[in-house]
Amino acid sequence: MSVEENKALVRRFFEARVKTDLEALDKMLAPDFVSHTKVLPGHKPDREGYKRTIAEYAATFSNRRFIVEEQVAEADKVVTRASVHATHDRREFLGVAPTGKETTYRTIFIHRIEGGKIAEERSLGTVVPKLMGQRLEQEERERERIEQELKVARGIQQASLPKEVPTLEDWQITPYYQPAREVGGDFYNFFELDDGRVGFAVGDATGKGVPAAFVMSATCALLGGVATALSSSPGEVLSRVNEAVLSRIPPNMFIICFCTILDPKSGTLSYANAGHDLPTCGVVVEIARS
Repeated sequence: MSVEENKALVRRFFEARVKTDLEALDKMLAPDFVSHTKVLPGHKPDREGYKRTIAEYAATFSNRRFIVEEQVAEADKVVTRASVHATHDRREFLGVAPTGKETTYRTIFIHRIEGGKIAEERSLGTVVPKLMGQRLEQEERERERIEQELKVARGIQQASLPKEVPTLEDWQITPYYQPAREVGGDFYNFFELDDGRVGFAVGDATGKGVPAAFVMSATCALLGGVATALSSSPGEVLSRVNEAVLSRIPPNMFIICFCTILDPKSGTLSYANAGHDLPTCGVVVEIARS
């Protein structure tokens, strides 16, 4: 074949790629075709792997256009400088979510022709660098979103915790709060009963971030409300709160809680434990007689 015929073959090859005409590609690829361009993960550099890669591009990008800007041919080699225009709007590609925007990629191809078929392909372009740049931008936006979510969760969490510690004659109550992460589900609450007794609860809602902060906030409010209204034992308080919370939280979440009531006159302490493992908690409330 002449160099002009080789150049025409490569142009037809590009047209088949854009149209995802795998049958036409199959006819133009040599039986022992090899792509020296890094193919997609899991795809082999042979004919079948190459066609799978082209199909993957088609399933990811729409409005694909291939513009040949310059071609140089000598002997069995054809060098093509081209621009590829495509819109990434169909699905994730190389870890990059669809942007819906048209992007232009610059690429240089080198094809070796043998017996009227394309035997080898090498290419170097801006596709991967641009995609990696988009991936970094998306990851940065995701980090910003997470940081904002954590900020909101911290606000909810801090607003839910008691602002003051009950003051009792001859008694000292000292809470210590240290979440394991920036925002956790650990909580504590105090409630003063009409008969002079004082109760407190510590616990943990599974999960992190805003969901855990919301569950924690709701549980704190319920504990205080139920305990104050009933003036009951810690076990009954936890039982009533459990009934109220159970229907309001997702099935994959749960809350563990330790509830206790102090009678400062007699010095007795009654408590109930709803699955709370104290050594793993981010909250400690120390109660001591002065």
